[in-house]
Amino acid sequence: MSDRDPVEARDLDIYGAGELAWDGVRDALKAALPEPGTPVFLGTVRPDGRPHSAGVGALWHDGDLYVVSGPGTRKSRNLAANPACTVSVRTPVGDVVLEGEAERVTDPEVLEAVAAGYRDGGWPARVEGGAFTAPYSAQSAGPPPWYVYRIVFHTVFAVGTVKPYGAMRWTFAR
Repeated sequence: MSDRDPVEARDLDIYGAGELAWDGVRDALKAALPEPGTPVFLGTVRPDGRPHSAGVGALWHDGDLYVVSGPGTRKSRNLAANPACTVSVRTPVGDVVLEGEAERVTDPEVLEAVAAGYRDGGWPARVEGGAFTAPYSAQSAGPPPWYVYRIVFHTVFAVGTVKPYGAMRWTFAR
């Protein structure tokens, strides 16, 4: 998939800073991911309805956001039961929250392209059996293999933390 444009934009800023441009926020996401120092949190829903949040490594590739998670982790078990999720990212231009659904990726071509992006970011991921393996991952990731999820986002919120500041909500076609 290539980069998508929003079908609706709404200025949420109460101080009159003006609208943030989606292109600038998208470019900040591309630049910030998969940098190891970029804070990224995946929010999921437990089967009993309670929220769960966990730090993840994320990658922006070809217009989509990808995250990796071990199959036995709470976040993967939550996504198997309910794919609704959020991804929160601190970028150089501001805080960004993407809302959508996660879908597990098993297509070898997509997996290889995403693995290459992670390798470019410093994590030596490789594709094996419809998932990723590597000599290491996050301490909480569990043992390999690690599943790859595409976050199919439909709403994005951003709050600018640098000039021109601002706050926006963008809606995307599903």
